[in-house]
Amino acid sequence: MSDVETRSPVRIRHFTRSLPMSLLRAREAVMRHFRPELRRYGLTEQQWRVLRALMTQPGMEVAELAESTFLLGPSLSRILRDLEGMGYIARRLDEADHRRSIISLSPDGAALIERVSPDSEAIYAEITRRFGAQRLTDLQTMLRELEALLADGPLIDGKPEK
Repeated sequence: MSDVETRSPVRIRHFTRSLPMSLLRAREAVMRHFRPELRRYGLTEQQWRVLRALMTQPGMEVAELAESTFLLGPSLSRILRDLEGMGYIARRLDEADHRRSIISLSPDGAALIERVSPDSEAIYAEITRRFGAQRLTDLQTMLRELEALLADGPLIDGKPEK
């Protein structure tokens, strides 16, 4: 008899209780409030994610930007090309390694963020009002803790202990 035939059936949690799906549903519930505002400014959520990341540092190498925004290289390349075409980012060669590009906000990109920020903060304020400031703080703390726990530890292989 094969190993598959001798194992008893495993009960898997209901799809609606799946942690990845719960996180995706919560993300979608949040983003549905931000997307219309971003569209008003001619931006996608991925473009906004890149601009927001570039706000945190004067310049980022492309690989670092991909890691911080959770965007795959090909997608990020297209987004950077589009943002550069719109005049919102600047690209320069790394002084130490001319094979690498450093991406930064352009003055127009910084001005765009200044225009979008009040709308974005108003949405955050309403989410905070509806959910509660302390609950939102607690949620963000727990999500950071979950991320740190799972990002730093060994991969979980999903095989039941014997």
